[in-house]
Amino acid sequence: MAKIQMSTPLVEMDGDEMTRILWQMIKDMLILPYVELKSEYYDLGLPHRNETGDQVTVDSANAAKKYGVAVKCATITPNAARMPEYGLKEMWKSPNATIRAMLDGTVFRAPILVKGVNPYIPTWKRPITIARHAYGDVYKNSELTVPAGAKAELVITNPDGSETRQLIHDFAGSGIVQGLHNLDGSIASFARACMNFALDQKEDLWFATKDTISKKYDHRFKDIFAEIFEDEYKEKFAAAGIEYFYTLIDDAVARVVRSEGGFIWACKNYDGDVMSDMVATVFGSLSMMTSVLVSPDGVFEYEAAHGTVQRHYYKHLKGEKTSTNPVATIFAWSGAFRKRGELDGLPELMGFADKLERATVQTIEEGVMSGDLAALSTIPNKQVVASEEFLAAIGQRLTALM
Repeated sequence: MAKIQMSTPLVEMDGDEMTRILWQMIKDMLILPYVELKSEYYDLGLPHRNETGDQVTVDSANAAKKYGVAVKCATITPNAARMPEYGLKEMWKSPNATIRAMLDGTVFRAPILVKGVNPYIPTWKRPITIARHAYGDVYKNSELTVPAGAKAELVITNPDGSETRQLIHDFAGSGIVQGLHNLDGSIASFARACMNFALDQKEDLWFATKDTISKKYDHRFKDIFAEIFEDEYKEKFAAAGIEYFYTLIDDAVARVVRSEGGFIWACKNYDGDVMSDMVATVFGSLSMMTSVLVSPDGVFEYEAAHGTVQRHYYKHLKGEKTSTNPVATIFAWSGAFRKRGELDGLPELMGFADKLERATVQTIEEGVMSGDLAALSTIPNKQVVASEEFLAAIGQRLTALM
């Protein structure tokens, strides 16, 4: 069988630890036998980021802007313990945060549903998509420790050089202080991305913050969303038979838990980080969660929603077999192929993406799965297999579909 041809490269962002091992396995076993892969490769593994002073992360984001579609492996965001382990020059920032800021995108995460893996909340019948703002908040924070007796102030230096000051706190004892910021333009891009996605999916859009407490910061989000909806999307939503509504984040959590699913929940950056993990866990696993970053100018970056699976990587280094779940990484590749095929008018590439996903789901529903899914699945006579055997089982079904 002739391999499926590509006309424009994907931007391929390699990663770290166990997911890096799986990345190569997926390419070797599920992609290269069927697709004449065209990719512009960037090694975002921590050693190479360290060697390049993290320039490789910036280069990969610029490449994504150039080509329009990227696929990313999970990467390490180093903490203090990683400094000696990898001999780091400094504690490099999250590659995801860097890429998200450069693309000014919104992250959409949704669970991958399979028979036999039932949500912990029984009323959840349909997927819940988390739309996460990908700029600012704690991920772009400035923070300091404060000695006893110090005074912290918020100072804005205006364009004319004058200052606006506001007392944060007089510290009788020592403490900490943190400064967050956001941009009106980025919030507007977030709002439009969410509303366009809701129209595309024909699903209701919910947005939630805590504007009763954060009367400037969170209220700005609420106001910008409301203005854009009223001016640009109200009639479109009515025509599509869907709705947009705003509520407080604590009320949203209660509503979500009581819901049947089937909607898009827009959250600020940190809220979206936490709530997407909650949604993924209730539906089964972070390894069963799709994630795509969408920029306002139409750049798409697909990735897994989970980390680098450090514990399994250390077992792998000892020569032990691991049963690591590769599904989210497979779906990152399939999502990128589908979008590349859509943009380039390549139905065969889009069809391959569909078949790759179908083969993956079919393998699990026929009882062959990784250890984490076996702990959740109600399918009888489950067979727990190591990662390589799981990918081989998917490959067999993919061959049959092709």
